[in-house]
Amino acid sequence: MEDVAEELGEPEHGSAVKCPVCALEVPSMEINNHLDTCLKKPCGVTTKKRRLSSHEDDPAGGSPSPGWPLMLGAANFSLFHNHKVSERVCQETPSKAPFFSIASSKRTEAKQNINAASTCEAQKQEQVQGDPLQSGTNQKDKNLAEKLDGKPLADKLRPCTLENYMGQNKVLGENTMLRHLLQANDIPSLILWGPPGCGKTTLAHIIAKSTNKINTRFITLSATSAGTSDVREVIKQAQNELKFFKRKTVLFVDEIHRFNKTQQDTFLPHVECGTITLIGATTENPSFQVNAALLSRCRVLVLEKLSVEAMEAILKRAVCSLGIQVLQDDEQAECSSSDTSECHVYIEAKALTTLAHLCDGDARIGLNGLQLSVQSRLAAGPDTQTPGMTIKEEHIKEGLQRSHILYDRAGEEHYNCISALHKSMRGSDQNASLYWLGRMLEGGEDPLYVARRLVRFASEDIGLADPLALPQAVSAYQACHFIGMPECDVILAQCVMYLARAPKSIAAYSAYSKVKEHLKNHKGPLPPVPLHLRNAPTKLMKNLGYGKGYKYNPMYGEPVNQDYLPPEAKGIKFV
Repeated sequence: MEDVAEELGEPEHGSAVKCPVCALEVPSMEINNHLDTCLKKPCGVTTKKRRLSSHEDDPAGGSPSPGWPLMLGAANFSLFHNHKVSERVCQETPSKAPFFSIASSKRTEAKQNINAASTCEAQKQEQVQGDPLQSGTNQKDKNLAEKLDGKPLADKLRPCTLENYMGQNKVLGENTMLRHLLQANDIPSLILWGPPGCGKTTLAHIIAKSTNKINTRFITLSATSAGTSDVREVIKQAQNELKFFKRKTVLFVDEIHRFNKTQQDTFLPHVECGTITLIGATTENPSFQVNAALLSRCRVLVLEKLSVEAMEAILKRAVCSLGIQVLQDDEQAECSSSDTSECHVYIEAKALTTLAHLCDGDARIGLNGLQLSVQSRLAAGPDTQTPGMTIKEEHIKEGLQRSHILYDRAGEEHYNCISALHKSMRGSDQNASLYWLGRMLEGGEDPLYVARRLVRFASEDIGLADPLALPQAVSAYQACHFIGMPECDVILAQCVMYLARAPKSIAAYSAYSKVKEHLKNHKGPLPPVPLHLRNAPTKLMKNLGYGKGYKYNPMYGEPVNQDYLPPEAKGIKFV
């Protein structure tokens, strides 16, 4: 303490020292404890004599001593370091600090101070507004065009609480272990793995907003722009925060698979000892893209593609927050004015359902597609034939740029097209078969689904007429699994053409259908297997008559007269 006092030029023991945070006079022996108290105050809490600008810190216009940041530790000035880290907490720092010329130039520091003030102000606004899907005070004063202006709708309506986080009930349901841990602010190290738009980044933001900001700081990095130096800087800050202020650090790394295995090794010792809690998000399989040692220190959370029901719920909440009324099939739009600002905007329930199916479980595509559809409808103005402005199914397809493909991989068109493909191949029509194949693949159908149906067709409709058809279909399925779309489209086309040209036979299909029908209509218990057809691996089973009287066919040069059906089924012909 004496060395620090000497370095800062403090008065001797017993004299008063001005606090650089709140400007109060504090005895020099109590300055450290007083600084800890000041810096732990939540955002917005100030003392009566606190000054926000640097020129007010000293009545004479001077600046505080440049030595006092050394006593606080470098962790309190992470907002003023020139790195790519964006903190999710509001820290008690002056809005202007020209005396921070030790780390960087004055111009860089001034910009970072402005960013810090903006972060603090944005957090205040978030605390006032709460969940964007539930806020209504300021939204009521805006028309629909203003609500859609600016950031994408998917970012504007990002849920802020676990209660509004939808579509992942298997891992974040009411009684799941992970939900209890998050509610208790006991966050484990996680790897969030899932397809795009399933809610990985949203879940990380919810964790950031739900953490205790006095005891925990949340930092976000993107592996697409950050490097190992940025990670080391965050870890250094985390060590200082934990050492001086007992504050935990949660680090969210988006697209963590972009870091190579060597870069990922940087996290290992610090995740192991608890210096940081790591949350990584990836669309790639962690088993291949994440270091095995790091994987063993984190819990992998598998987020599934959003279901159609979850997508419909998300879209309905979105149109509700925008003030758009959903029209059922028997409802009509009503509007008493031709003015766009006063005219109501409607959307058909069928259009929402179509959008929920076409976005393929990606909430980002669904919400942004809805935004584009609404904006284009507003630009077109009110409909002259119907009152108000109604968003229809064709507007949704236009917003997704899929209006030219009349295919819905989860709806009726899915089954219509596969039926058309099957029947076209059965009729040996190559042209029609290729057409329906193209409709499905270009509409977003899973190529492996088509390949599975071709394997079935090879036995059901060709069967014994061309025994090579089945190996052809199985090879096509394996090839599609190896290389995927779009390269596998020609493989499927080859298989479809082969099956369409091949001779047809339904002998195997018909014979087995008769077997199923016989078993279905049989009354009472099924007859036992005849004793002479049973295997007798033990002496007891031989003594019971198992295998007795069976004639081993290869031992006979002439046909063997032997019954292979139970007596109850004798005489029935399946082939």
